Amino acid sequence: MAGSTFGTLFQLSTFGESHGAALGGVIQGCPPNLAIDFEYIQAALNRRRPGQSALVSPRNEADEVEFLSGIYQGKTTGTPIGFILRNHDQRPEDYEQLKAAYRPSHADYTYDQKYGHRDPRGGGRSSARETACRVVAGAIAEHILAQLGIQFSTYVDQIGPCRFNSTAFFSTADIDQSFVRCPDQPSSREMIALIEETKEEGDTLGGAIRGIIHGVPAGLGEPVFDKLHAELGKAMLSINAVKGVEFGSGFDAIGMKGSAHNDVFTEGFNTETNHSGGIQGGISNGMPITFRVAFKPVATLMQTQRTVNAQGEAIALEARGRHDVCVVPRAVPIVQAMAALVILDAYLLNKRLSL
Repeated sequence: MAGSTFGTLFQLSTFGESHGAALGGVIQGCPPNLAIDFEYIQAALNRRRPGQSALVSPRNEADEVEFLSGIYQGKTTGTPIGFILRNHDQRPEDYEQLKAAYRPSHADYTYDQKYGHRDPRGGGRSSARETACRVVAGAIAEHILAQLGIQFSTYVDQIGPCRFNSTAFFSTADIDQSFVRCPDQPSSREMIALIEETKEEGDTLGGAIRGIIHGVPAGLGEPVFDKLHAELGKAMLSINAVKGVEFGSGFDAIGMKGSAHNDVFTEGFNTETNHSGGIQGGISNGMPITFRVAFKPVATLMQTQRTVNAQGEAIALEARGRHDVCVVPRAVPIVQAMAALVILDAYLLNKRLSL
């Protein structure tokens, strides 16, 4: 399947379906002799897994990663790292009715049109369950980047109309104090109440995630087609349910004049403001990289919906299965993982340039 590989030098290829035997991946380009922090990788997976609170899907998957190759005595060997995450809590019977029906705003119809055959169990390959593999590779990338002084702060800043407007850098511990991974407690409580209310209605919500990356050196990015923000944008838009990405001032720049938007240099090559979001001309400028990722509401409703079957005939679809009311809190480690993959790849490309 084309499109299942990401990255240039630090590269991840993934495989597997939502209700298949297992998901897995192969990481190529990981430097040798790197001590793997297995606990950190598992902790990252635990932040993404279903069943972690009453606010998310109750599917009970441990998401315990098994490494098959590329690691010996706890260190990378420089060869491809193979890993799998076995599926245990499968309920394919929940999706029996979907063999001949297309769910609104899902990939059922488009997969049928592209491949002429699809796995209807939880969306098969189109399921967000695939993102668990990204979290494994992203956690390894983060570990490498941490040794270079690069750190990430990724958190929920909006669910539905409830927004916490901030670009502050928060620790993972502060972020995870909230079930919705919003570090502002008043906003967090408001978001939780909204999710609970929406769940009672059988409806769903969207939201946004704020990403901040500190310590990125100036000079990363490959103009003109592989600009750093273009690569980050592609990474974010490859995540299920993502509908938009903005950097720095983003769409707010439309209402600003150039005199207000320009980031004026100060001594030491810092800037007074950071409307550019740490990237200028597609290359990092040494300031924090800031971005925001917008997620649509979950497409599966616990309500009857009008749709069509494979013959194009109108039918009523009764939702079944275990689903999130809002995927945004569980998407935080996915956004962080994809950002880490992009930054590490850009760092390695830039290092190769300077050799």
